[in-house]
Amino acid sequence: MSQREDLLAGAKKCLAEKGYSKTTARDIAAASGAHLASIGYHFGSKDNLMNTAVLEATSDWGDVFEKAVREAVTESPEERARVLLTALFATLPDQRDLLVASVQAFAQAQFDEDVRAALRAGIGEGRRELAALVLGVPSDQVAPDVVTGLGSTIYNAVTGYVLQYLIDPDALPTVDQAMEGMRTLLAEH
Repeated sequence: MSQREDLLAGAKKCLAEKGYSKTTARDIAAASGAHLASIGYHFGSKDNLMNTAVLEATSDWGDVFEKAVREAVTESPEERARVLLTALFATLPDQRDLLVASVQAFAQAQFDEDVRAALRAGIGEGRRELAALVLGVPSDQVAPDVVTGLGSTIYNAVTGYVLQYLIDPDALPTVDQAMEGMRTLLAEH
């Protein structure tokens, strides 16, 4: 790995272990094995490095999750939703560190317009990709109103389950319970 990549890996490790606000430049240098001055050389500042690490962590987890869903192809929309939830719940324990870093990005976005802009674009893409995954179509075939409606609904469910898992992993429903909950929500009474 290059020194820049080492710094990013060290920053991601610090995010998971110490959190955004408690990580110092010295912590990152120690975790990466790089020189303290290299942070400024490669990223301009510790904050720029941390923001880059947070955004990369968010993207890394999204890639893992998408790969898990795409590997299971099915025709039924309900089965695609089940596959999505199964993949989500299965990736949570192994990706906890990335998830923690990803959640931190949302808080940081309130204070950094660059992070906010990157997250805005990422959320838009995530909503499109999630809608495409559930519909079983290429993402370029998902209409904007479907992205806004279905994509947002799925995105909110995914992020909600991520937050629940990070706070109380034992309270997360099973896939069957989550599916039943969706059926009940959509049932006519």
